[in-house]
Amino acid sequence: MSVANPSRDDFASMLEESFTAGHSGEGQVVRGTITAIEKDMAIIDVGLKVEGRVPLKEFGAKGKESSLKVGDTVEVYVERIENALGEAMLSREKARREESWVRLEEKFTKGERVEGVIFNQVKGGFTVDLDGAVAFLPRSQVDIRPIRDVTPLMHNPQPFEILKMDRRRGNIVVSRRTVLEESRAEQRSEIVQNLEEGQVVEGVVKNITDYGAFVDLGGIDGLLHVTDMAWRRVNHPTEILNIGQTVKVQIIRINQETHRISLGMKQLESDPWSDIGTKFPIGKKIKGTVTNITDYGAFVELEPGIEGLIHVSEMSWTKKNVHPGKILSTTQEVDVVVLEVDPAKRRISLGLKQTLENPWQAFASSHPVGSQVEGEVKNKTEFGLFIGLEGDVDGMVHLSDLDWTRPGEQVIEEYNRGDMVKAQVLDVDIEKERISLGIKQLARDTVGEAANSGELRKNAVVTCEVIGVKDGGLDVRLVDSGIETFIKRSDLSRDRDEQRPERFTVGQKVDARVIAFDKKTRKLQVSIKALEIAEEKEAVAQYGSTDSGASLGDILGAALKKQGS
Repeated sequence: MSVANPSRDDFASMLEESFTAGHSGEGQVVRGTITAIEKDMAIIDVGLKVEGRVPLKEFGAKGKESSLKVGDTVEVYVERIENALGEAMLSREKARREESWVRLEEKFTKGERVEGVIFNQVKGGFTVDLDGAVAFLPRSQVDIRPIRDVTPLMHNPQPFEILKMDRRRGNIVVSRRTVLEESRAEQRSEIVQNLEEGQVVEGVVKNITDYGAFVDLGGIDGLLHVTDMAWRRVNHPTEILNIGQTVKVQIIRINQETHRISLGMKQLESDPWSDIGTKFPIGKKIKGTVTNITDYGAFVELEPGIEGLIHVSEMSWTKKNVHPGKILSTTQEVDVVVLEVDPAKRRISLGLKQTLENPWQAFASSHPVGSQVEGEVKNKTEFGLFIGLEGDVDGMVHLSDLDWTRPGEQVIEEYNRGDMVKAQVLDVDIEKERISLGIKQLARDTVGEAANSGELRKNAVVTCEVIGVKDGGLDVRLVDSGIETFIKRSDLSRDRDEQRPERFTVGQKVDARVIAFDKKTRKLQVSIKALEIAEEKEAVAQYGSTDSGASLGDILGAALKKQGS
């Protein structure tokens, strides 16, 4: 039986069929056998009608050479069945990448770590080979602390944790830092379990801050706060510690949840406050060194670990509103007196002014009540004058002690700051730090003298000189005592027609009768009208009543004539 030759159409159909069958492997990972090795290329048969070539370097890990030989079975990725040379386009690198992605996705889902090699530096971080798949390692995820040189870490296999995967975009982000943190946390937990509060251990000062120092206890850090470094005041940790220094410390507290450890150095020494009351009894005068100055006072070290406070109010007897820095300076040695000791609160109150003589006590000793002083007017207030006295103390002259006769509100206007004045010491209150002075006490008290002599007794007759004429009455001055007062219009005469101030002239002398005098306020009231009425009654009493037939005018006339003779 003869076989017919195939037609041109049948041949084309068969060729198309063979191509279609061959294309079924494209885009897949397949197994192949190395049939030959030529220079740097491996010839691989993957069961297709054509063979493919793959560079040998694709079979080695990053930075390592491959060790393939003829007959080895390998997995490759089929990109195309034929190229321009009639060969299959194969890739070992893409095959490895596909395999890696499958394995990495499984580990990422399970939260497992992966191994990789840092092989290149790029913008913002590094590239990591995860056995074929390339991942990105951000610079912030390289280590727990920023490191400048990553060279020692490159080309060395090490564990990473996958943070993010996007197969569609081909992105993988990994972290070395999280792996280190987990390992460190496990290590810290193990170390903490072997530590206990009260234990004394050695450590190395790792870092120093304003508030303390971090001490490495062999894999875990503890905080040595500045207040636990010494019983004395430590302004900054660098006063007693240096980075790299080995120190012996006591574990004060351990937080098992956060693994925070608090350390102390002063706890290894005896507490100097234990017998503080015996060392520094109240009233004892001692020497100390100023260590710190604040707005409210100064701290003085009495011995190592023991400080006391001189409150600003206990610094000076006389300087009340001065900053402590104007009186004392740091490192200055001073004498102080113990005022109060509180062992529970670890506080000692000290006094600086108590080492000096109380200026009010000194003033009272040298200037008894009644003595005369001289000083400068330092200030004027609504209630008096403040006078500067020797010993840097002030005395006050109250308004009521400025003048015997005139109101203080009026007299104080005659004084100005800087004026030198003389005064008399009226009282010294040492406890309240007050000195009372009087200016009027240095002048003659004419009012007091007149009151004591009886001149100002009620119903007494006094001679007055008119010193002022007003619509409401007269300003007058008593001729004998010089006391000034005012006679109201209604007291100028018993006759209403004569109660006219204008009928009097300045300098004219008139007699009047005292109708009231207050010793406390020194207010005097006199009346011409009262005198006239009193004289009238006296005349009537002396010369009889109007029943005798004589008129009142005759009686008064006779009385006046008798007085004039």
